[in-house]
Amino acid sequence: MKCPHNAHIALVDGERFVVMRNTGQIFEPKLEKVAEPKLEATNFSAGVKHQDPVSQRKGETDLNELAHATAAAEWLNQQAIAGEFSDLVVIADPKTLGEMRRHYHKELESRLAGELAKTLTNEPTEQIEKAIVAA
Repeated sequence: MKCPHNAHIALVDGERFVVMRNTGQIFEPKLEKVAEPKLEATNFSAGVKHQDPVSQRKGETDLNELAHATAAAEWLNQQAIAGEFSDLVVIADPKTLGEMRRHYHKELESRLAGELAKTLTNEPTEQIEKAIVAA
C-alpha cells in the first residue's frame, strides 16, 4: 500500500486508539507516534445492527468496543474537518473498521489514502511498517 510522506496512520481496535505519522517515503514508511487520544465512548447505538440472537449467544458483540470505534471515527472526522492532516491510513480489526466506515464524514473519506483490516494496535512499529508495505 502507498503511504504518503507525512500521512497520518490511525491504529484502532475495540479498546485502543493510536495516531502515528509517516516520516519516511511512500513505499518505505517510518512511523512515529503522534498521539494516543483518550476517547469517551458515548454512541452506544452503534452496535444495534449487531444485536442478532446468534451474535449474542456466541458473545461476538461488545457494545463498548463498537462505541469506541464510533468515537475514534468521530475524532478522526473532527481532525479532517479542521485540516489537521491531508492523508490518512486507517488500520483496524475488521469489525472495528466496519463500524468506523459507517461514521466517516465526507471530508475524512476524501483524505483516506488506504485502509487495512488487521489488528496491529499492540504490535511493534516495525511490524506495522511491514504490514503497510505488504498491503
